[in-house]
Amino acid sequence: MAADTRTTPATDFDDSFVSVTGWGRTAPTVAYLMRPRTHQEAAAAVREWGARGGIARGLGRAYGDAAQNAGGTVLDMTALDRVHSVDASGGTVVCDAGVSLHRLMEVLLPLGWFVPVTPGTRHVTVGGAIGADIHGKNHHVSGSFSRHVSALELLTADGTVHTAVPGTDLFDATAGGMGLTGVILSATIRLHRVETSMMLVDTERATDLDDAMARLSAADRRHRYSVAWIDLLARGRALGRSVITRGEHAPLAALPARARRAPLAFRPGQLPAAPAFVPGGLLTRTSVGLFNEFWYRRAPRSRTGELQRLSTFFHPLDGLPHWNRIYGRDGFVQYQFVVGHGREETLRRVVRRIARRGCPSFLAVLKRFGEGDPGWLSFPMPGWTLALDIPAGLPGLGAFLDELDEEVVGAGGRVYLAKDSRLRPELLAQMYPRLAGFRELRARLDPRGVFTSDLSRRLAL
Repeated sequence: MAADTRTTPATDFDDSFVSVTGWGRTAPTVAYLMRPRTHQEAAAAVREWGARGGIARGLGRAYGDAAQNAGGTVLDMTALDRVHSVDASGGTVVCDAGVSLHRLMEVLLPLGWFVPVTPGTRHVTVGGAIGADIHGKNHHVSGSFSRHVSALELLTADGTVHTAVPGTDLFDATAGGMGLTGVILSATIRLHRVETSMMLVDTERATDLDDAMARLSAADRRHRYSVAWIDLLARGRALGRSVITRGEHAPLAALPARARRAPLAFRPGQLPAAPAFVPGGLLTRTSVGLFNEFWYRRAPRSRTGELQRLSTFFHPLDGLPHWNRIYGRDGFVQYQFVVGHGREETLRRVVRRIARRGCPSFLAVLKRFGEGDPGWLSFPMPGWTLALDIPAGLPGLGAFLDELDEEVVGAGGRVYLAKDSRLRPELLAQMYPRLAGFRELRARLDPRGVFTSDLSRRLAL
């Protein structure tokens, strides 16, 4: 982190110049970081932004450049972390945008409630969850995060705080709008009732991609949560072989007698953090191929009713702090796309191309999406989504992903902006049909371009 070069801060809250990246640790840019502690300080910060504007940032788990702003301001919202109220009978919570899902779990689970949607990490803020309109293993049942938000408070470029509710243009542009409509200050969220902090998990192996899709299609509606880890290095008859896990929140009766004494305890385990420096070249086709072989073979052919902690089922990587360091100095690219039902052949072609290319990805997941969400730039649409991590230093990676983009857009699909760091802007309108309306609303709300980011400049959002 660079030293603060200002001699006299213009405000009384924390600020400094910093080098900022996404979770993928690619394309760092330097910005002036402000860390407000109140809603009033957030409004004061927005009024101070100069010609390069600013963007709100949570816990930095967007993989690409959505929460970066080269030469401008980044507003760190993590000090705005109050849980204002919980309706323990009706199942709603009102909280600041800087509250993490981890903190919500700590507060809500003892009361018998769980967040309605969680991605693969609980270390994301509520504001980030709305701005990226995150999805989880239950999209086919529950949709994305913003579908469970009944109201939010939004600070716009003119300094006004608006209450936005679902069905209005302001809400629907903000859900999935990557922070470009304003600063989310707080939200009211509907919750999911649970009896315990444990999961009942079924696991099975699928021999190839078609087998995985058939199994997911046949059983998804019977399970709230489902996902398939997919071996993207397998080829031939084993192309797309997978390990499918499905889960439900365990009822109290499913717990052994000892565990029933504290059925809602939330104690996620944690390993030592990954070292600050990891040499490059560790994740090769050979090393990842060995890992994938081990992971597939160790999975049971079929197992039902295994009790697992919430953290084990939803957030296994959170047990290794700073796991993104294992990709070395070059970092990694996460590529996630969705194609609609009836476009399975496109998914097969993409998986085949990735396998032929030998992309060393050990974090690859396949899920089925349900109905699309109302956010104008929300990512999910009914169909199949595949997400994979690839070392950024892989030779020819940019050109290869450009080719995959063409496959995706040709099938009427899209890539996820919260994970993007390299999409060509000319493809964006084809992927997001409500883009023109989003741009028009932004122009009315923010004619001076106060809210801006590296992502928005790159894609002309």
